[in-house]
Amino acid sequence: MRRIWLLMLGAFTLGLDAYVMAGLLPVVADDLDTTVSLAGQMVTVFTLAYAVSAPLVAGLLAGVRPRVLIVASLAVFTLGNGATALAPGLAVLLLSRVVAGVGAGVYSALSTAAAASLAGPERRGRALALVMGGMSSGTVLGVPLGVLLADHTSWRSTMWLVTGLGAVALGGLAVGLPQVPAEPPVPVRARLGALADRAVLPVVGVSFLAAVSSLGLYTYLAPVLEAAGGVGEGDVAPYLWAWGIGGVLGSVLAGPLVDRWGRVYALVAGVMVALVVAEVALVPLGAAAFPALVVWGAAGWALQVPQQHRLLALHAERGTVALALNNSALYLGSAVGSGAAGLALSAGLGAERLPWVAAGVAAVGLALHVVAARARRTGPRPDGSGGGRCQDAPGVSTLGTYEHS
Repeated sequence: MRRIWLLMLGAFTLGLDAYVMAGLLPVVADDLDTTVSLAGQMVTVFTLAYAVSAPLVAGLLAGVRPRVLIVASLAVFTLGNGATALAPGLAVLLLSRVVAGVGAGVYSALSTAAAASLAGPERRGRALALVMGGMSSGTVLGVPLGVLLADHTSWRSTMWLVTGLGAVALGGLAVGLPQVPAEPPVPVRARLGALADRAVLPVVGVSFLAAVSSLGLYTYLAPVLEAAGGVGEGDVAPYLWAWGIGGVLGSVLAGPLVDRWGRVYALVAGVMVALVVAEVALVPLGAAAFPALVVWGAAGWALQVPQQHRLLALHAERGTVALALNNSALYLGSAVGSGAAGLALSAGLGAERLPWVAAGVAAVGLALHVVAARARRTGPRPDGSGGGRCQDAPGVSTLGTYEHS
């Protein structure tokens, strides 16, 4: 399992890098003499590159050994972060975030598959939990610490921390990672073709809208808190902790709920309702928004467990394709959400209004989920039989959904 811990360290660094910039936007904007909304586009380009890189690489580099791609992608990620720390202006900063996002997307997709392969069937669940836990831990533990480091030194020090962690994981994997059996390649056309599936499309659409709402708003949490509750730049860290702690609770509790309760459609609906309520409550609560942040973080991190379970239950025979699309939808939604929020702020929308807009987007996602669930309950099944109550596929492992996502 020592090799799995090295993969986990890389995932931890990815989680830190993907979200730490949300707490650094004001100081980055001041240092580079730009606006917060323009600085926020570095989150947009990172997540957009993250979303599209894995499917493209899977198609273009099919046949390349996974070990080579894992090490190379982490090297690209680390170099991109080093360039971010040295960026003299906004243009270089945005380009460096694209480079880091490409490396992160490829590494994220391959590291989970490698962990499952190295651990073997009897320890696969533990291995997958370690790698996925690395990502969430990077957000929960790393982001507040990164913001704290930036408060006492500079945002560039935080980026050097990310670069250093990536370099440590890179060195360990370059020396200690053995050859990993290659999975059968899935062409890009096959991945995109799943979007035409009437059962898959609504699920991926809900994930996309939830990411637009949740991750897009999180990018601008600092200006939202300042506008709604007078929270200064140096006081954001506790609020990030609240969101992250909620994320840990949500990701830990969602799996047992799916396994024991089994009603994934109802669980997704409940999570989306919680997301809407939490985002609506942010502005009225202002500086006392800690409970809303905990619920928001829990809903955002919990959603993907039942979502991935649904995709496997719908089409187990090509579940990896559907899961890959769902994973891309998450980061594409984050890119769209942060980009749209930045444009709205540039156009003069007050930061305190962003949570209301985000809640509206989440409400649209909830409506899509309800309509799709009713259509599936009453409409014809894929095998041509009549409608009926939606059932989960028996024996589908929740942890197994992460293997190729």
